[in-house]
Amino acid sequence: MKRIIVTGAAGRLGAALVRHFAAESPVFALGRSDADLGNPGALRARIEAEEFSALINCAALTNVDYCESHPEQARMVNAESVGVLARVCADKGARLVQVSTDYVFAGDQPGLVGEEAPAEPRSVYGRTKLAGEQAALAFAGNCVARVSWVFGPDRPSFLDMAIRRALSEERVEAIGDKYSSPSYTRDLGQWIGALLDSRVPGGVVHLCNAGVCSWQAYAQFALDELRRAGVALRTATVIPTRLCDMSSFVAERPIHTAMDTARFTGWTGITPRAWTEAVSEYLREHVIPGLHADSGKE
Repeated sequence: MKRIIVTGAAGRLGAALVRHFAAESPVFALGRSDADLGNPGALRARIEAEEFSALINCAALTNVDYCESHPEQARMVNAESVGVLARVCADKGARLVQVSTDYVFAGDQPGLVGEEAPAEPRSVYGRTKLAGEQAALAFAGNCVARVSWVFGPDRPSFLDMAIRRALSEERVEAIGDKYSSPSYTRDLGQWIGALLDSRVPGGVVHLCNAGVCSWQAYAQFALDELRRAGVALRTATVIPTRLCDMSSFVAERPIHTAMDTARFTGWTGITPRAWTEAVSEYLREHVIPGLHADSGKE
């Protein structure tokens, strides 16, 4: 039986993976206080002390604008410490699955982006995550799983923030000219679990739900689903805005990063379901029951 380490276990994806794998395998969950990727020496000592057959690294410095003004910290967490994890995994004969991001792409062209497309990140965050990919792949058998627009019940995401605004405010806006593919943490648990099969080759693979949307369309779909379920909203319309008008953004964001998952399907036989189906399930199981319960208390 595999013993799995999940780093970044307190995050949105990490917590979901711990819950997913705990049903079948011994899982060792490491949060920031247990395994600080900002301290590679201490990180090495901590991981070396454990016996495991797979390590899934969900830990990262993900605030894109913070990374832009703190490049050395971003490099330490997102790249150098990944090299430490990869070396320890190699010494133990364990597979590393390094979770990466669609921000490694420039995003200049519409359409689905395949793994073979050139990685040309435009931000410190994207460049340090790409360096982390390279550090992981320096050892044979490791996997890099690129994900995008991750949502799930363990920590609020963009989707949850849009819903909260629609419940309390009369105006909700979201960028309408930036496009990618949402990734549901429940599905990611299944997909990443498939990558731990020894028959799956190492390398880069894209993991996301099928389909393309803008942030505005993503949020609008969620509000439409809530309205159909009888949830009372202050506004049911998401107004599109332009990426170029976001003056608060420090780092450059890629525009087109919807990812092609054909390689993953070829490796595993699993075809990711549509993002709309995944969002509907998330709302039905994790959001709408709580909203109806709250309305019943009033």
